[in-house]
Amino acid sequence: MRRGKITNTPVELTELGFGAAVVGNLYRVTPAHDAAAAVEAAWDSGIRYFDTAPHYGLGLSERRLGAALRDRPRDEYVISSKVGRLLVPNERPRGVDSEGFVVRDDLRREWDFSRDGVLRSIEGTLERTGLDRLDVVYVHDPDDHWKQAAEEAMPTLADLRDQGVIGAIGAGMNQSAMSARFLRETAADVVMLAGRYSLLDQSSLDDVLPAAAEHGKSIVAVGVFNSGLLSRDRPAEGMKYDYQDAPVELVARARAIADVCEEHGTTLPAAAIAFPFTHPSIINVTLGMRDRDQVTRNAGLHSRPVPGGLWADLRARGLIRPDVPETHTHEEGARCP
Repeated sequence: MRRGKITNTPVELTELGFGAAVVGNLYRVTPAHDAAAAVEAAWDSGIRYFDTAPHYGLGLSERRLGAALRDRPRDEYVISSKVGRLLVPNERPRGVDSEGFVVRDDLRREWDFSRDGVLRSIEGTLERTGLDRLDVVYVHDPDDHWKQAAEEAMPTLADLRDQGVIGAIGAGMNQSAMSARFLRETAADVVMLAGRYSLLDQSSLDDVLPAAAEHGKSIVAVGVFNSGLLSRDRPAEGMKYDYQDAPVELVARARAIADVCEEHGTTLPAAAIAFPFTHPSIINVTLGMRDRDQVTRNAGLHSRPVPGGLWADLRARGLIRPDVPETHTHEEGARCP
């Protein structure tokens, strides 16, 4: 699997990444054997970038990912985690986590982007994963905490990066405007951008993607299925878009894009995975994968080149923005052997 380098850092990411939120029991229980099998299948498919966070299952994702990778050669993979939510004892547990993960709530999350909070968070992640270092660290969902995240967390991470403790630093969130600020105004090397450069949403062309190009920085794309609407060959009513029920007009647009994909001999989910690479600043697409079957499917979709004429056709029909770049690393004949 090809790799892309986070600009101005030693860190290289495989084009496809493994998002470990779902193995932290996001929305429903993922049995431990399924989580372990998913990581094994990802490794077998050539994936060498794995992303987790304390937020995911109150540490369960980190524990499972660390255990699954512990016997792998440490220099052969890249792991990222996040800071901003400290895990602290929950004095008033109710039995189950209230933030979307099916886990006991013996711990709770506490927002903290201070220097001490960053250092404590990284220490906790290393303890839970059992690993000796993190390759990439993002400030996680700093939307309501810009000042502390930009003025305390990022300088702390920059110190660790400059000391060689961390390979690359950045920010991860759903919005693109603040992501652009991190690239322009802080020491961030990379942002993890969720859902804002997809077949249904190219709003990041207005801010973060130009910022990345201007400052020579990199983007990791996540949420490329927009919570599910782009994950099937034929989108259906009742599917999710950005965590909510998809509006009727978006379902219709997704179906129209699916029709064009079919005309070009590909599928909507294959195109959804390939689309972010139309922009040269995007070096990786990371997908949440719960079990071996999901990994096998997504790795297979990624491995199939998308016909180069698809993007031009979608532009011509007004289904994607006219300023989507012309080039694409997944066009037929463009992949490395």
